[in-house]
Amino acid sequence: MDLFGDPGTWLPFAFAFLMGLSILIYVVLDGFDLGVGVLLPLATADEKDRMVASIGPFWDANETWLVLAIGLLLVAFPLAHGVILTALYLPVAVLLIGLVLRGVSFEFRAKAPAAHKRSWNWAFFAGSMMASLSQGFMLGMYVMGLSWTVWNVLFALITAVFLTVGYSFIGAAWLILKAEGDLQRKAVDWAKGGIWGLILGMAAVSLASPLVSDRIFDKWFSLPAFLYLSPLPILSAALVGFLWWKLRRLPMAKDGFAWSPFAAATALFALAFAGMAYSFYPYVVPDKLTIYEAASAPESLFIILIGTLFVLPAILGYTALAYYIFRGKARDLTYD
Repeated sequence: MDLFGDPGTWLPFAFAFLMGLSILIYVVLDGFDLGVGVLLPLATADEKDRMVASIGPFWDANETWLVLAIGLLLVAFPLAHGVILTALYLPVAVLLIGLVLRGVSFEFRAKAPAAHKRSWNWAFFAGSMMASLSQGFMLGMYVMGLSWTVWNVLFALITAVFLTVGYSFIGAAWLILKAEGDLQRKAVDWAKGGIWGLILGMAAVSLASPLVSDRIFDKWFSLPAFLYLSPLPILSAALVGFLWWKLRRLPMAKDGFAWSPFAAATALFALAFAGMAYSFYPYVVPDKLTIYEAASAPESLFIILIGTLFVLPAILGYTALAYYIFRGKARDLTYD
């Protein structure tokens, strides 16, 4: 282990990176299928079936990344796990109920009699809204330091709405890629509206983070850090401009660039996440507990890392395989 330097330094950093990567992948992948669920009431009955079919092969595998992220938080940073989940117990409970409701309604809507299908569609929408809003609320509370004050809760409610609209945007971008005809044209219109929620949400978090923490303010606005970090907002603005330009030209006759809004949205989420990671590092509990203070013993982390090196490639492998096998436009989802 001496070949790698001080294990008490690089092991917590490695697990923080892996946990952050898992959260980012989850937000993008489960974000689009949550977004599809949020958009469900805006579609016709036939379009609802096609929308659900577009996420059918992926949605349960997408949630694996959330399980991995929470698992890494528990085993690698047990002190932080206790603090974060204790502070966010209520929204976490709402999240879990929403995910369960989504899973049940997804299966039952395809098997239930036609008279009950409408109810399961609404249940799928409700589960998607609960999961999206709770995640946005948790993001807002985390940015504000996990303390339950009136102003912090108000900010968390705002980020809950913005993240949900942001999820609807990336969900619409996914439908542009996977749908055809009228549904694809509707998805373009949905994306044009949803992009504003994404922009406002990113702006709210970007402004609130340095205002509630002098440490974060200094990290972003002191020289020369300000110059080094300027590509992040510049690239984000360029991606927003590209998305708006592209959405005004879709759908195209040959459908050759239907993938570009989803790719650009993914890049935008990644840039926003990179900015947050930079802002809060080295803290895992904002301004209270660093990754080094919260980490398990180096010996434990090293053993866990060995297991992670087997598990992570397996998850990446079957995720990539699923997306490869079910590439192309969505078709009817049946159990025949």
